[in-house]
Amino acid sequence: MQVILLERVAKLGQMGETVKVRDGFARNYLLPLGKALRANEANKKRFEAERATLEARNLERKSEAQGVAETLDGKTFIVVRSAGETGQLYGSVAARDIVDALAAEGFNIGRNQVDLNNPIKTIGLHKVVLHLHSEVEISINMNVARSADEAERQEKGESLTSADAIYGVDEDALKPEDFFNPEAEFDADEE
Repeated sequence: MQVILLERVAKLGQMGETVKVRDGFARNYLLPLGKALRANEANKKRFEAERATLEARNLERKSEAQGVAETLDGKTFIVVRSAGETGQLYGSVAARDIVDALAAEGFNIGRNQVDLNNPIKTIGLHKVVLHLHSEVEISINMNVARSADEAERQEKGESLTSADAIYGVDEDALKPEDFFNPEAEFDADEE
């Protein structure tokens, strides 16, 4: 199906271009969301008549997105989750959790603007890309930790995926004597 794009669509084209897309993509995504019109003579005339308005609206949205991008770019947000000693989360951090963390700081971002191919499943610092506008893309840092104290330690560059980091115990220096007393006599009657 041939469509006229009413705004820039990533990996497809710029505003005003006539592109060929699959029928389902046009019917289920582009046309209902107002991102495109079917390419026929009446719609071409309509687009040319509304072009200035569409470009002004697109420029306004882009400037708003750039304003938000300037305040968000490179910021770090802390998410506290339960995790095992190896740093594996008992759940995961998905796009919804990222949107909630941003909302807690006063930023209104939609889930569809979070570019997270796979959910975050380990503690640590993770980069997340946000698409605020089709032409504005930024990255933020998500600090996933077991507690706020651990989040501060991770922020300083400390790795919290070993017993040494978590409990202050050097795993390599441990000896069997640390766990039991070799001089203790074994009494068979106690069992």
